[in-house]
Amino acid sequence: MNRLFRKLRSLDAYPKVNEDFYSRTLTGGLVTIVSSLFIALLFVSELRLYLNTVTDTKLVVDTSRGGKLQINFDISFPATPCTLLSVDAEDVSGEEHRDVRHNIFKTRIDSYGNAIEVRQDGIGAPKIGRPLQRHGGRLEHNETYCGSCYGAEQSDDDCCNSCHDVREAYRTKGWWLANPNMIDQCVREGFVQKLKEEVGEGCNIHGTLEVNKVAGNFHFVPGKSLRQPSTIELNLPALPADSYNISHRINKLSFGDFIPGVVNPLDGAQWEQPTPSGVYQYFTKVVPTVYTNIIGHTIHSNQFSVTEHYMSSEDRLESPPGVFFYYDLSPIQVTFTETRTPFLHFVTHICAIVGGVFTVAGIVNSFLYHGQKVLRKKKEIIGKLR
Repeated sequence: MNRLFRKLRSLDAYPKVNEDFYSRTLTGGLVTIVSSLFIALLFVSELRLYLNTVTDTKLVVDTSRGGKLQINFDISFPATPCTLLSVDAEDVSGEEHRDVRHNIFKTRIDSYGNAIEVRQDGIGAPKIGRPLQRHGGRLEHNETYCGSCYGAEQSDDDCCNSCHDVREAYRTKGWWLANPNMIDQCVREGFVQKLKEEVGEGCNIHGTLEVNKVAGNFHFVPGKSLRQPSTIELNLPALPADSYNISHRINKLSFGDFIPGVVNPLDGAQWEQPTPSGVYQYFTKVVPTVYTNIIGHTIHSNQFSVTEHYMSSEDRLESPPGVFFYYDLSPIQVTFTETRTPFLHFVTHICAIVGGVFTVAGIVNSFLYHGQKVLRKKKEIIGKLR
């Protein structure tokens, strides 16, 4: 056993010097303090780099096919009443959604932007309690009667028991509903009265649209939009021209879920209409984005860039007044991956810091120590010569 210990002792790469032969100096103490502080500073800096994550960015071709695109929006129209405002969406595949109401919330706001009333637009419209007969008579008993569509019926079995049904029937026919005062369902449901009550008010509209993952557009328009050949027309109630003021503020607009660190360029954008019945257009380029955090959770979302264009009522030809958002998808996908320095790399860097600083400090200390010795010897020689 003793022989084994002797062999191990012979392998010692750090031979010890008797403390009686040590020579401690003032400069050596100062160098030790400075080097220790420098090591502590570098250690803290390295520890912060280790604890913080690093985002690795890559560009790849987007190979995904199909799917849905989620559009989140929160927009305030300070001069457009909620009853008048509708949301439409369409895409290049031919799919159209007129007067979207699912997952759409409207808030009546006053001229100062304060909320007056919050309501959710459900699917369809409320039915009137007492529908009309075919010839304009009212239901006075419990029998089931069918409301008139005022000439827009597709067949004899069609019924329009609400203002919404009549407007939809007219939209399907491509007809105008210029004067809702003449439609008994609209009068009884208070559609015209609502417009009168909301004069001078604005509307905050927010919610989510789920559309096909292809190029398309969604827009906010006053009244009902009617699809005509090669153009879009609006079924606008008979209101003054300044009722179609499309001044707006975009509180939030995003395509997909929130991604940390990504700023949407239209958040907080505001525009005031200089002339009535204009068209404001946003052309966005949507870039698919995949974000993976440090624990491996992945978010599939999108970023976008945007350009803007405004057409006044004199410039536009067939476009109805409103705010239009056109979007197109980029074929390039951006991937963000959060990474962290491996622990072994962190330990290696710490060892390199400690060893490097002590080595350099030893060289500096040796230089100072031998320099002092040379100076002392020269002083002694000069003193003897004198």
